[in-house]
Formats: sequence, structure tokens, C-alpha cells
Amino acid sequence: MATQSSIALECAKARPRDLVRSKVLADYWALTKPEVNFLILITTFAGFCLARPVESHHFPFMMLMHTLAATLLLASGAGALNQFVERRFDAQMRRTRRRPLVSGSVEPVTVLWFGILLSCAGGIYLAMAVNALASLLAALTLLSYLFLYTPLKRRTPLCTLVGAFPGAMPPLIGWAAASGRLSLDAWVLFAVLFLWQFPHFMAIAWMHRDDYERAGYLVLPRGGKRRIRFMAWQSVLPALALIPGSLVPWLTGLAGPVYMVGILPLGTYFCYCGAQLAVRKSNADARRLLFASIIYLPLVFVLMVLNKT
Repeated sequence: MATQSSIALECAKARPRDLVRSKVLADYWALTKPEVNFLILITTFAGFCLARPVESHHFPFMMLMHTLAATLLLASGAGALNQFVERRFDAQMRRTRRRPLVSGSVEPVTVLWFGILLSCAGGIYLAMAVNALASLLAALTLLSYLFLYTPLKRRTPLCTLVGAFPGAMPPLIGWAAASGRLSLDAWVLFAVLFLWQFPHFMAIAWMHRDDYERAGYLVLPRGGKRRIRFMAWQSVLPALALIPGSLVPWLTGLAGPVYMVGILPLGTYFCYCGAQLAVRKSNADARRLLFASIIYLPLVFVLMVLNKT
């Protein structure tokens, strides 16, 4: 009986420790922005696969794994450093006030070093295990994201334009990792991802416009009419441009006819959702556009990879 009691007591003591450990792991996982990293890895993967010639008999799986692991490290570090920089402003927004750093679950200095270590590890890993060009592109992505886009969010609505450049770099990183250079087809992938970001971010910005304004972010212009016009143009025009733009991989021979057949309804629906938001200006339509954007991007790149010519 005494032995059973002591075992039960030890188990009872172990449960709080396990809960604390799980909470710490969950906090650090959240700091890396895993939902963003998912899309980054898909587009990096696509860039790598599309850079390889079809007639190649040996696919470099280990090189692909190194590329994805290093990119994930660097992207996770960028996410943590972004939260460190914006911690005071995140505390003023409903959508971000529960983040680990804002809620006090993690100390700021810990997050700073966590982000620096992940970013440096990712950059060095890419340089040593893959190649210098991929590492250089990843470093430029990190620096422009943290030191250009992040501060500009509080200064000008054009921050979306600036942020779209580092945001469109993952397929270039993947392409450079696989081939050691950047071709015209690589820049086509960059252009598709570049255009996609405007409707995607406008959906988020419109849904949380009051939150952003409360925290002092200038992601939308001040003033009702200017704000609506800005949102409408950025929701519709880039999505419209994506319809012919996304056909370029088929026209250049990068992807085959199955890709072309699949991309047309995807692009049309994405544009339709952007137009619905521009006309109705409702949070429900913004949410629908956001969902359409999250579905559109992976499917476009997966179709490209599966129907590579």
C-alpha cells in the first residue's frame, strides 16, 4: 500500500511538470509562426523541384531536406524576431495579445536570442549544406523583412508593396538551392507569389482594421474613402493580374496543360473573392478572400510541380 501511495504521489508531481514543459514547447512553437512557415516551405519546395530538369535521373532528396530544414530555421527565427520588435504594439491588438511574448509567458531577451540563434543557424546551414546563393537570398529576405517591412507598417500603407519583395523570395531560395543560379522561370515564380500577397494581406488588414489602427499600424490609409479605394484596388488588381500571370509557366513550358486547366478556375475564383470584398466591404467577404488565398497558393505550386514538363 505504501509503495502504491508513493507511486501515485510521484505521478501527481510529474503531471504539473509535464504540463509546464508542454506549455513552454507550445510557446516557442507559436513564436516561430508555423502557419506562415507552412506556406514558405511549400513555395521553397516548389522552387527546388521546378529547378531540376525533368530528364534528371537522380533527384537530390538530401539536398532538398537540407534546404527545407535550413529555410524553416531561418523563417522561424524571423518570426520570433518580428514578434520581439512588435511586442509593445501586439499588446494593443486583440488578434495578437495572446502571443507568448505579449502575455508574459516568455521573456523578451529570451525571444531575442531565440530568434537570432535560429536565423544564424539557418543561414549558416544553407551556406554549408546547400550553396552560397541560397544563403545570400535567405539573408536578404530576413534583413528586408525585419528592417524595411516591419518598421514601415507604422509609417505608410505602401509597406505591403515593400513586404511583398521578401515575401516572394522562398521559391527563389528553393530554385537557387537546386540549380545554383536564378533563371527567368525562377522570377516567374517570384512574380506569382509577389502578386498573391496583396489580396491575401488586404483580407487580413480589412478584417482587423480597427485592431491595426488601435496599435498605430498604417497598413491602410486613414480616412474612409481613401481606405476603401486602397483596399479595393489591392484586392482586385493583383488577383486579376494573376490570371494571365499564372499562365506564364505554361507558356514558357515550365508546367503542362493539366496545370493550365487547373489554374484557370482557381485564379477566377480568387479574383471573384477579391471583387466581392471590394464591392461589399464586409468582414465575411474578407474572411472568404483570406480562405481563398490560403487554398490558392499551395494548389498553384503543387499543380506546377505535379505537371512539370
